Order: sequence, then C-alpha cells, then structure tokens
Amino acid sequence: MPADATTLVLVDDHQMVLHGLDAMLSHFADEVRIVGTATSLSEARGTVDQTRPDIVLCDVRVGRDSGLDFVAELQRTHPETKVVLLTVYDDEHYLFQALRVGARGYILKRIDGRELVAHLRRVNEGEVVIDPALAGRVALSAARISAGEYWPGAHLGLTQRESEVLALLVSGHSNKGVAAKLVVSEDTVKTHIRGLYRKLGVQDRAGAIAVALREGIFH
Repeated sequence: MPADATTLVLVDDHQMVLHGLDAMLSHFADEVRIVGTATSLSEARGTVDQTRPDIVLCDVRVGRDSGLDFVAELQRTHPETKVVLLTVYDDEHYLFQALRVGARGYILKRIDGRELVAHLRRVNEGEVVIDPALAGRVALSAARISAGEYWPGAHLGLTQRESEVLALLVSGHSNKGVAAKLVVSEDTVKTHIRGLYRKLGVQDRAGAIAVALREGIFH
C-alpha cells in the first residue's frame, strides 16, 4: 500500500457496517488504508491513541453514546486527526451540531465507495465536506436563521427536536408522554433529554424547566 494513503479508523456499533466499509474501501487500497476499527467509543479511544489516523469515520450514535461528543473530545486530545461522521441521520440539525463541535465532514451511509474516497481525500486536503443530499436543506436552514426564524432555544444550541422535547417537559409531560406526542421511542426521548441537559448545563428536569423559563424560551 502506498505510504501516502489516507489512514482511517472506522467506528460503528454494528459489526456488519464495519465489514461492509472494509470490503467497499478495499477496492481503493492505493488511496485509503484502514488501520483500526471499533464498535464502541471506549474501544475507539484506544484505537486512535495507538494508530494516530488521518481520519476517524464515525456514526452520530455509537450504541448509547454520542459521536458528536466524541468529535469534540478528539478535537482536544488528537487535534491532528480529522473526524468525518458517516450516518443515516439526514437531519440538518445534527449536521449543524457536528460542524459546531469540529467535524470535518457529514456523509450519509447511502454513499458509494468511489464517492466516499473522493470525500475523504478532500477532507484530508483540508476541506469540510457535506453530503450533497443535505446541501439544499442546509442552505434553506441557513437562510431562515439569517432571517431570524429561530426555533425556541436555538441560541442555546438546542436542535429543533430538543426544543420540541423541552417544550413538552415544560408542559408537564412524562418521557412516555413526550414519546407518544413525537411518535418516537422512550429511548430516543431520553437521548434528546440528555443532550438538552448537557447544552443547558443542568442535571435534571427541574433545572431544564427553570432555564427554559428564565431564558424566556417557553412561557
């Protein structure tokens, strides 16, 4: 393999995805070289420490852990390593969060091998890459934000979904009630709640509601 091939660590909690990526990228061994894989963030930390890759390719969610938090962590511990998120979440709010914490790319898993390698090459050359499928919605969201059309809590870093969850918490809904209202699982609701707690700097529901009322997010 060429010495100048881009080195990669792959992080995904599904072993089948890792096998698929390995098989797909094996056709481009002259351009990319997989130096490690991990199915959890704890495993990924050790793998990155040992291999010092050019790029970490990671999902937005890895089990119950946040790939977004991992991006921010690697910015502190391995600033020379670029992180690209490869995910099924085609949500521009996740994309905005990813860019905010330092991700150098946001790519959807529907991509083929040649396109993925081209994106990784651009990232390794210093570009920030966004999946073309999201480009139109990103531009529209940016235009709305520029026009002042924020959702409640956007100025505190909340995604639109986190804002919706917080509104239901303020209204007195339980996790089960929030899940029913938004037609999602309770585990998904808990994930959003953990995210908004972190962003609001609180430890519990009462603290989140207090911040929401104090900041005038909801009345």
